[in-house]
Amino acid sequence: MIVRWGLDTLPDVLDGPAFFLATERWEAPVEVIGRWSELPHDDLQELAVAADGAAVLLALGGGSTIDTAKGLSAETGLPLVSVPTTYSGAEWTTYFGVRDPGRRMRGGGSGAHTHAIVYEPELTLGLPRAETVGTALNALAHAAEALYVKQRNDEADAHALSGARLIADWLPRVVEVPVDVEARTQLLLGAAEAGEALGLSMLGLGHAIAQALGGRYGLSHGAMNALALPLALRFNAGVAPAAVRRFGEAIGAPDDPAGRVEELAALGGFARLSAFGVPEDELDDVAEVAASRAGNQANPRSASPAEIAALLRSIA
Repeated sequence: MIVRWGLDTLPDVLDGPAFFLATERWEAPVEVIGRWSELPHDDLQELAVAADGAAVLLALGGGSTIDTAKGLSAETGLPLVSVPTTYSGAEWTTYFGVRDPGRRMRGGGSGAHTHAIVYEPELTLGLPRAETVGTALNALAHAAEALYVKQRNDEADAHALSGARLIADWLPRVVEVPVDVEARTQLLLGAAEAGEALGLSMLGLGHAIAQALGGRYGLSHGAMNALALPLALRFNAGVAPAAVRRFGEAIGAPDDPAGRVEELAALGGFARLSAFGVPEDELDDVAEVAASRAGNQANPRSASPAEIAALLRSIA
C-alpha cells in the first residue's frame, strides 16, 4: 500500500483519469472524468457503467463512501486511491460491506484493488463530535482486536499498540478543541496505525456485534463499535487476558480497559442501545447474526448467541 500525507501528493499516486466518489459536500481535489455522489450505493453494476473510461477510482469520504468504492474496485478491477475524511480505517482492507442509501446492509465481499491512501488532516476539521468519536472508537477497536484475534502477529501488534496510544491520548483533545490541527493529525495517525494493524490481522467479536447492529438497523458503524468494544473486551478478558491487558496498558488503563473505552465513548454520547432505538426484544436475533459473522469466528474463543445476547442486554 502506498501511503502519503497531504493532498498535494495526490496527483503522484493517480495513474490515469480518475472516477471520483464523494458526497456532494466535497469538491474533487484533482481533475476527474466523472463522479458519483449518491453514497452509499448498492448497485455496483450501475456504478461500473458510470465509471467506464476511468483508469483509477478516487474515493474521498468516510467508511461508507470508501466501502462503496472498494466494491466498485472489486467489480471493475480498477485500482483505488482513498482519501479518508474520518477515522474509520476502511481504506486499509480489501473487503467491504455494501449498504443501500438507507445504510442497511445488502451484502459485501472482498477483492478490492487498494492502491494508495492519501491522508489530509485538514479534511477532518469539520467532522462533528459524534462522527469524530464514533469513527475514532472504530479505529480503537481495530487496534484492540488485532492484539487478540487468531490471526494476530507481531507486526500487527506493533501498529495496534501505537495506534491505541495515539487514539486514547488525542481523542479527548480533539473533542475539547475540534479545530486543533495538530490534535487532529495525531488522531488520524493513530487511526492509520490501527488501520494498518487491521490490514495485517482480522476483526474480532466487537466488530461482529457492531456489524450485526448497524446492518440490521442502518446505524452508524462507529457508534456501534463504541458500544460493542467494551463488551468484547470484557468477554475476551477471560479468554485472552494478556492481550487485553496489553491493550489496557496502551490506553492508560491496564486494570480496566473496558471502562476506559466507555469513558472515551461517552465523549460522543454513546452509552446505551436504547438511545438508538434498538428494540430489546430483538436482541436474540441480533446475537444470532453476530455469532455467525467472521469476526466472532476469528475471536480467541467464539461467543455463543446466548453469550452475545447477554452482553447486548447489559447495555440495552
